[in-house]
Amino acid sequence: MSENAWFSADYRQARGRFLDAAADVGARVETHENPVPGPNGGPLATDVAFLGDPQAEAALLTFSGTHGAEGFCGSGVQVGWLESGLWREVPEGIAQIHVHGVNPFGFAHLSRTTEENVDLNRNFVDFAAAPPVNEGYESIHPILCPEVWDDEAETRLAQGVARYTAEHGFWAFREAATSGQHTHRNGIFFGGTAPSWSRLTVARLLATHCSKRKRLAVIDYHTGLGPRGYGERIVDHLPDTAGYQRCLDWYDSDCASPHLGTSASAKLTGQMLDAIEHGLPQVEVTAIALEYGTQPENQVISALCADNWLRFHGDADSPRGRDIKAQVREAFYQDALDWKQAVFERALDTQRRAIRGLQG
Repeated sequence: MSENAWFSADYRQARGRFLDAAADVGARVETHENPVPGPNGGPLATDVAFLGDPQAEAALLTFSGTHGAEGFCGSGVQVGWLESGLWREVPEGIAQIHVHGVNPFGFAHLSRTTEENVDLNRNFVDFAAAPPVNEGYESIHPILCPEVWDDEAETRLAQGVARYTAEHGFWAFREAATSGQHTHRNGIFFGGTAPSWSRLTVARLLATHCSKRKRLAVIDYHTGLGPRGYGERIVDHLPDTAGYQRCLDWYDSDCASPHLGTSASAKLTGQMLDAIEHGLPQVEVTAIALEYGTQPENQVISALCADNWLRFHGDADSPRGRDIKAQVREAFYQDALDWKQAVFERALDTQRRAIRGLQG
C-alpha cells in the first residue's frame, strides 16, 4: 500500500492525481466545470470516473468533497482504489461511479461550504416550500459567528458553548448548531435559499447515470466527527425501512443511526443521501456516510467558526487568515500516515462489503 502517495496536499494536486489515476485504468471521465474560479484563478470542477458497463443494473457510487475541505479523505480513497488496482475486484455486472470534488470551491479554498457559503449536506430541501425551521440556531448564532476573531475568540466561544449546554444540554446544542439553518446567510451550517451549483450537478449525474439502474450502493466520505481515524458508518435511512435493514445486513450491524441516537452525528435536514434515495424511488438505494474522526469536537467547531469569520470579516492572505486555514485543514484532514492507513483500511472494507451487497 502507498497511502502517502494517494492523499494530496491541496485540491489542485488531488484533482490531478484523480484524473491521472482514472486515465491510467481506462475510466471514462466526465467533467463539470464550476463557473467560479479557484485560488489564483485556476479552474474548479467536479470530475466523475466511470468503470464497467454503463447499462449495468447495479452500481457503486462514491463521493468525495461534499464538505469541501473534507475532500482530502475521500479523494485519497478514490485515488488509492484506482491506482492500487482494487477496482478490478468489482464484478462485471456492477458499474462504478466515482465523483471527485463534488464541492470543488470548498475543497480548493479549504472551506467546508460552497461558493454561496452553503453547507451542501443541508441544501437538498424543497425550496418550493418553506424551508425547515431551526429555532435553536437563533440563540447560538451570536456565539458561533462573532464579528471579531482575536486571540481571545476561542475562549469566548468555549464559554458561550458551555453556558448553552449547561442550560439546554449537549445534544440540544449539537442539534441547534449542526442540523441546518436557512435564516443566516453568514452563519454556519447554512442550507441556502436555493439549490447550489453542486446540488444541481449531483442532480444531473443521478438523472443521467443512475435513474435506470435497479440497485445503487452509495458511500459519501466525510471527516470531523468521532474518534481520530475511526470511520463511523452513518445510516440515514429511517429505522424499520428496507434501506436501513440492508445496511445492517451489508455491514454486519457495524453502523450508526442519528435517528436512534447511536451516531456521532445529529439528525440533519437537507441531506444529499436522503435526496438520492427519495429522488430515485424506482432504484434500491443503500447509502451510508463514512465519517472519520480527526480532532476533538470543540477544536473542529472552533475551526468552522474561525473560517466563517474569515469569509465575512477577515483577510485570507493575512497572518491570521493563513493560521485559520491551517486550522481548518487540520480539523478535516490529518496529514499523518497512521490516519491515512486507518482511513483506507476502513474504506476498503466498506466498499468491499457494499459490492458484496450489490451482488445479493
